[in-house]
Amino acid sequence: MPTLVDAENTGDERGALLAYLEAQRGGIRRALHGLTPEQAASSPSASSLSVAGLVKHVAEVEQGWLRDARGLPHAVHRDETNWSGCFELEGDETVESVLRFYAEVARETEELVRAVPSLDDTFALPEAPWNPKEPRSWRWMLLSLISEVARHAGHADIIRETLDGKTAFELVWETGAAPRPEGL
Repeated sequence: MPTLVDAENTGDERGALLAYLEAQRGGIRRALHGLTPEQAASSPSASSLSVAGLVKHVAEVEQGWLRDARGLPHAVHRDETNWSGCFELEGDETVESVLRFYAEVARETEELVRAVPSLDDTFALPEAPWNPKEPRSWRWMLLSLISEVARHAGHADIIRETLDGKTAFELVWETGAAPRPEGL
């Protein structure tokens, strides 16, 4: 992981989980740093994934989990057999609009997680082949989000390196997310 979270100084369990989630969000957002819109939307590897499409996907997934936790229907409705649209920019979507959307979802996550009485509080998941049948806790949701974003941040790292050779560490230093160690 290119940036480490100081979990001891995040205040509490909520703060630690939110800090780890934000660290992973930062990794996937940094993969867009300095790319042209064409590069951000391109799929230079064996998969059809693009960096911009991955950012859109994790934002939609996070928004979906928030809606599930509150018992609301998902804002984005997709055919369960065709998820391709959530991995690509569509219509008038741009890198900037997807980043704004992701920032708004992140803000909403922070507010809701801080407001829930206990991370042990549970909610039912909508019926889907991949969802457990039993209710899940807010803690479980946060850990699932961290896992989801981390997985796709790794995909974004590979795509970015394929595009121009820049690694996650170089992007951390370029964006000022962490100082470049002496000698590197």
